[in-house]
Amino acid sequence: MTTSELWGPESAERYDAEETEMASAAVLGATVGFLADLAGDGRALEFAIGTGRVGVPLRERGVPVAGIELSEHMASVLRRKVDEETLPVALGDMATTVVPGEFSLVYLVYNTISNLLTQEEQVECFRNAARHLRPGGRFVVELGVPPLRFLPPGQVAVPFDVSERHLGFDTFDIVEQLLVSHHFTRDGEDGRYRRGASRHRYAWPAELDLMARIAGLELERRVADWDGTPFTQESPKHISVWRKSA
Repeated sequence: MTTSELWGPESAERYDAEETEMASAAVLGATVGFLADLAGDGRALEFAIGTGRVGVPLRERGVPVAGIELSEHMASVLRRKVDEETLPVALGDMATTVVPGEFSLVYLVYNTISNLLTQEEQVECFRNAARHLRPGGRFVVELGVPPLRFLPPGQVAVPFDVSERHLGFDTFDIVEQLLVSHHFTRDGEDGRYRRGASRHRYAWPAELDLMARIAGLELERRVADWDGTPFTQESPKHISVWRKSA
C-alpha cells in the first residue's frame, strides 16, 4: 500500500489547465530533448505518468514510452490523448508495480518522487527503476532542493508563488522530513478561491544518491534544469541521472 495521495476526478480534469506553464513549448522542448537523448534507441518508462504531459510528446518524438500511474482518473485523461497500444499504462504505484520488458530510461519528473511519504518507499522506487533498466540504462529524477535556508528560527512556512490567481506556500515538519504544499487558487471572476493541499517527503540530493547506491545505480550527472545549467548551491531544483552498471 503506497502512502501517495490519490488524485481524484476533479483534480485530474483540472490538471492540464492549471499546468499550462509546465506544458509550454519552452519547458517541454528542453525536457523531451534531454530525455530522448538518454533513451537513445531504447524504450522509456515514466513513473507517475499522469495525464501524459511529458510521456505523450516524448512518444511523438519517436521514443517508445510506457507508463505507471496510481490514479485511474489521471490515466483516463491521458487515454483521451493516445491509445493503449501506442502508449501502454499500468495502474499501480511506482515503488512496486512492474511492467513487461527492459528499458534504457526510467524517469520521474516534477517532484513526483516526493509523493512517496516514507524513506522506505522512496528507496523501493529506486529499486523498481533499477529492476526495469537494462545494463547501462539511466534513471532520471527532477526534484526541488528543500528550501530550508529560507526558514528563520521559529518560522515553518515558505511561499513559492504569489500571483493574481494563485497563492502557494509550503509548511515544514523538520523532524519527519515532510512538507505540505498549500494552494489557494482563484476560480472564475467572482473572487472566490479554492483551497487545496498535498503532502510530500522532501529529500536532499545526497540522500537520493545513497538510495541510488542501494539500488545498484551510480550518479552520472546532476544539472540545475533541463537545459543543462550547472547545479550550484543556489539552484532551487536538480535533474539527476543515475546509471545502472553495464
